[in-house]
Amino acid sequence: MDSSSRAYRGYQTQHTARLLRPARPVKLALGSDDLVTLNSVDGSTAVLLFAVNATGISDYSAIGLNNNPIQEIDTTMPGVAEISQWYRNQGGSAPDKKSGSHTLPCVSVFDATTLAGESFVIRASSATTLWLSIHPNEIFNSERVHSGGMGGAITFEHAQAHSTLRSLPEPLADVRDEFTIPRGTARAYEVNSGEVIQIVDVEGQQCSDFMAMSSCALHQGVERYIDSTVTRSMVRGAYPSPGLFDKFYDQDMQPLLLLKQDTVGRHDTFAYACTARGYEERGFFGHLNCSDNISNAYEPFGITAKAAWPAINFFFNSWIHHGDNRIQSDEAWSRPGDYVALEALADLVAVSTACPDDVDPINGWNPTDVHVRIYKKHSPIRHAVAYRSEPDSEAILTEHSAFHARTSALTRHYNVARDLWLPQLYEGTGAVEEYHACREAVTVQDLSSLRKFDVLGPDAETLLQKALTRDITKLSVNRGIYALITDKMGSVIDDGTLFRLSADTFRWCCGSDDSGIHLREIAKKLKLNVWIKSLYSALPNLAIQGPKSRELISRIAFTQPTTAAADQLKWFGSTVARLHDRNGEPFQLTRTGYTGELGYEIFTHPNSAIAIWDALIEAGQDLGVKPMGLDALETIRIEAGLMAAGAEFGPDVDAFEAGLGFAVDLKKSDYIGKDALVRNQQQPRRMLKGLKFNGHEAPIQGDPVMVDRRQIGVVTSATVSPTLDCAIAMARLAVEYAEPGTHLEVGKLDGHAKRLHATCCDIPFVDPTRSRARA
Repeated sequence: MDSSSRAYRGYQTQHTARLLRPARPVKLALGSDDLVTLNSVDGSTAVLLFAVNATGISDYSAIGLNNNPIQEIDTTMPGVAEISQWYRNQGGSAPDKKSGSHTLPCVSVFDATTLAGESFVIRASSATTLWLSIHPNEIFNSERVHSGGMGGAITFEHAQAHSTLRSLPEPLADVRDEFTIPRGTARAYEVNSGEVIQIVDVEGQQCSDFMAMSSCALHQGVERYIDSTVTRSMVRGAYPSPGLFDKFYDQDMQPLLLLKQDTVGRHDTFAYACTARGYEERGFFGHLNCSDNISNAYEPFGITAKAAWPAINFFFNSWIHHGDNRIQSDEAWSRPGDYVALEALADLVAVSTACPDDVDPINGWNPTDVHVRIYKKHSPIRHAVAYRSEPDSEAILTEHSAFHARTSALTRHYNVARDLWLPQLYEGTGAVEEYHACREAVTVQDLSSLRKFDVLGPDAETLLQKALTRDITKLSVNRGIYALITDKMGSVIDDGTLFRLSADTFRWCCGSDDSGIHLREIAKKLKLNVWIKSLYSALPNLAIQGPKSRELISRIAFTQPTTAAADQLKWFGSTVARLHDRNGEPFQLTRTGYTGELGYEIFTHPNSAIAIWDALIEAGQDLGVKPMGLDALETIRIEAGLMAAGAEFGPDVDAFEAGLGFAVDLKKSDYIGKDALVRNQQQPRRMLKGLKFNGHEAPIQGDPVMVDRRQIGVVTSATVSPTLDCAIAMARLAVEYAEPGTHLEVGKLDGHAKRLHATCCDIPFVDPTRSRARA
């Protein structure tokens, strides 16, 4: 809802434009007069259409494409296998081994000549099933791993001609039961162990109080239900989230439910369900309330009524302000169609409400309905949270990387990294052992959540010259350079490494989707002839780091005589290589890393990922190779003085204050942010420096750096350094106190009652000349 005084990005109206991802086909059930609009965001990316009638036969007449050329696509290609299996499940004429056919008929729209922004509209004349898939050759073409042009974003919109205003998300699996809870009411329902409950916020910004009772305990005359205090203690947080700490517990510390999926990530476990007394004390007598609704819904089950019900308040946006210790609340974060999905770990009697609160912001001042689905036992619903690159972007559920088949055999400790689950540590080694392996031998790490964009076309260099802080005209083919994207204030939007693959083809490997958004905005404004292609999951990557990394790479990498040999690759060099010999799996090999050690990175396509992982682990056994997780990387990157988004740099920090002045070329011709950076460099106010502590107690990000009673800086990152045998931190300091050797203190507790003594120093902490990375 927009008004003259405020705007809600992504709220009130359901997001209609959805992203079509590589190897992730989408099935649409079209009705008569439905419209499907395909938009080629990046250009030159083909999309395959598979139209199937009610009898399971390919039929393109309903979507007006029966006169278009029919192609045959290999069913073993990524993404197509899922469509082929669906054909079989529907009893249609799918290819099978007996017939010897291994292809599916389809129609292709868009091609290499398609410009960015072009659209293709389909109108259905009758009911049909339409599958959409990015052409596998656009994504998994091994020749494009190093030559560029992989990937490309496609969005689609499905406008239903005869739909309700409240469309629900697609079911996650086979539904056993589903029902709508009208606003201001509650409903109790029974769930069997192994079934999954999905609670959907239909219209957005609507809270739903939830409680679950153990059926077994009820039969024994005892009430055992979700205990918020026990749950918070067990999950070490305000509420569970998908992953390791994903369970809701009862008073006996027995798990009742497991949180499988959460597209919101903002809930409450501190407040009770709203009560009659709560409204009365604000002057609203007789107001509907969730506690009474829960008691009434539970009455048929013989459950004791309560004036105030403890509850898990899904979608309730609350927080505790550090300054006054009071619980605050505001409008919910949930968008239309957002949901949580919970697996029952016991037979339960559950209850859900559609909160009636219309006297404060928690329901957006307008209570609406909640929808509940119950999925059959053992439904294949993966653990996932939602990732949105922008507030109004479509929610993308976290997935496993192409290396998951190998990493999951070694660990269950995963962290969310943008839209992927990546290993936090490996259970057989732990972060400390992984750290020492990187410092003393060699490690292999899955870092596939890095963002990669191919920038192609006659104006590619012009665009990058305008957007980046380094002089791209000096970059040779097969060379890379570390650079920044800054805004007009000189603040860092993103950092990354740019590789020149050919005269007009570049690959930008960076940390944020903001890079792609910013580059497209510049290209559009300047009317440049350039394509910015998002690679998404099409180019997973590994970091091979440590003093023995060169030897390991030389054992598995074959390069043609026309390209640089692996052991001759210089710092920030890039080459195309193959696994073992000229017929092996292809990959882009770069002499880069995020550890400060001698290191390499491998970029490949998903079909090659497992073979490359296996080859590295096998070839490195006598070198002491070990997989490494994110925990060890964090310690190493701080020791190496390498900056991170959200820590050393962010929206209010310019490149010099972030310690990234070395990546700013002030002699280069005009680029975005240069004027501000020239001004700030001449009159700096803050600098990024290191702090060495006298002991092993490390501060945390955000702790104040103090001189007497005055705060003169803030800690941006901290760890305990195994190499230096003390705690260290990077901190942004006032220039008056940034001289190495200055004695400073970091405030703990209230900032004054406890201080950690430290000495200001330069960074990096380890290998200050970066001789190891250059070796």
